[in-house]
Amino acid sequence: MKKISILGSTGSIGTQTLDVVSMHPEQFQVEGLAAGNNTELLLQQVSQYKPRKVSVSTKDLADRIRPHLPATTEVFYGSEGLIEVAAGTDADTVVTAVMGSVGLRSTLAAIEAGKHIGLANKETLVTAGHLVTSLAHQKGVKLLPVDSEHSAIFQCMNGERREDVTGITITASGGSFRNLSREELEHVTVEDALKHPNWSMGSKITIDSATMVNKGLEVIEAHWLFNLSYDQINVLLHPESIIHSYVEYCDSSIIAQLGNPDMRVPIQYALTYPERWPSPSTRLSLTQVGSLQFKEMDLERFPCLRLAYECGRMGGTATTAFNAANEVAVSRFLNRDISFLQIEQIIEGVLEQHINSSVPDINVIEECDLRSRELALKL
Repeated sequence: MKKISILGSTGSIGTQTLDVVSMHPEQFQVEGLAAGNNTELLLQQVSQYKPRKVSVSTKDLADRIRPHLPATTEVFYGSEGLIEVAAGTDADTVVTAVMGSVGLRSTLAAIEAGKHIGLANKETLVTAGHLVTSLAHQKGVKLLPVDSEHSAIFQCMNGERREDVTGITITASGGSFRNLSREELEHVTVEDALKHPNWSMGSKITIDSATMVNKGLEVIEAHWLFNLSYDQINVLLHPESIIHSYVEYCDSSIIAQLGNPDMRVPIQYALTYPERWPSPSTRLSLTQVGSLQFKEMDLERFPCLRLAYECGRMGGTATTAFNAANEVAVSRFLNRDISFLQIEQIIEGVLEQHINSSVPDINVIEECDLRSRELALKL
């Protein structure tokens, strides 16, 4: 039986991870669940999966739910609660599905405790890739990608020599506004931005998909996961989201991974690797799809992707600043404080004032994250 903990259990990836658990109830034991503020859903999850430890965002919420928990379930809160659920259970694998850089310390704690990581929190590698990958190597811990694109690349590299890889291509749907011009983007609304054409995701990642920040974060994550230079990582617009990504080899062969858009497939593969188990996902019929479209990425149309590449090549805390500025800008957009195009303006404004630290430790990273957020709130 596989024992797992989930950080971010009430979010999109977290709930779909529990869907996978429900498909194979005799194969999984849920050891811990960490949620933010959605205590109603968390209590439903506790009732169904009976974890030994849970965590919420604040002490007040912890006190509020404690009377409703079974005697066998302990409750924690805050950043220490995240760490407790990540590192303080008998879980073999921790699925890191919290949103944003808040997942960094808990992921490092899980790795330190020898847990394998089902990585859905790309910001962890974006903000501190050198620390995470180094510690995982030291502890003999697997970083198993949950994102559909990185899962695809991971699968396409199985059984192949890494030195034979000449490059990878990450596909992008283009998000909610893929058919709009820059001029048309000036008037889009929050409601418009949240209508993703292919995937069912949380609000933050849906906005990131529309700005192409999400793809930029994936490029940086791929650099660390697969030890590739940024010149080896390409992004291609593919509106149907059928080819999730592909790998090209030195003999000009290309291996791609295809499937209908369903996050439960890469989630399950991360949990069952190296085995494959039956999935309820609808099987792909290429005859029904009919045709697939591809288009070169326009970095003028999507400047956030250009900024991500620039920060990735710069290294150090540049990617930390990029991520922090974006998290604040997206929050401000969702709160209707700024317009859609101001997201990229705020990111660029923060980066213009950023002073890079080339090999930062965790404290320098967190200081940079805080400074970048404060500046993004003022711009």
